[in-house]
Amino acid sequence: MGVEHIVVMGVSGTGKSTVGQALADRLGRPFLEGDAFHPEANVVKMRDGVPLTDDDRWPWLRTLRDAMSEHAAAGTSTVVACSSLRRVYRAVLREAQGRVRFVLVDVPADVLRDRMVHRSGHWMPPSLLESQLATLEPLQVDEDGVTVPVAGAPDVVVADALAALEAWRPA
Repeated sequence: MGVEHIVVMGVSGTGKSTVGQALADRLGRPFLEGDAFHPEANVVKMRDGVPLTDDDRWPWLRTLRDAMSEHAAAGTSTVVACSSLRRVYRAVLREAQGRVRFVLVDVPADVLRDRMVHRSGHWMPPSLLESQLATLEPLQVDEDGVTVPVAGAPDVVVADALAALEAWRPA
């Protein structure tokens, strides 16, 4: 089996990092936190409640793609947490060496709003949720990925994601 990267995607507050880390642990793979690859200027904009533009996102996505390729060159599969809100953003990540698959973590908007208002220790303000929801382009049938509704604890979501990925067949 070749190198495979699983990108756990979705808007802020879906639990991408929690699910991604749990998935990485379960699969014995390194976990790449997409937020850690943002340049400081992006973090400052988001902290100030300013949505990122495509011009802000392209260098960040390319850096994350390159990190995935570095792991692939070493023969290592990864799990990545990255919003990957638009198809064109996912296309950049799909340029990484190895197979790139997506898991869209699907959480109802009202639950997301509540999560973001009550979470602490993250620089993404709740005010940016609406712009992220407006930007989100769900996975299309021709994309290598699955949508997984959050219906329980992270371990349940991981099990659901793995089962869905196993069952996925190209359109």
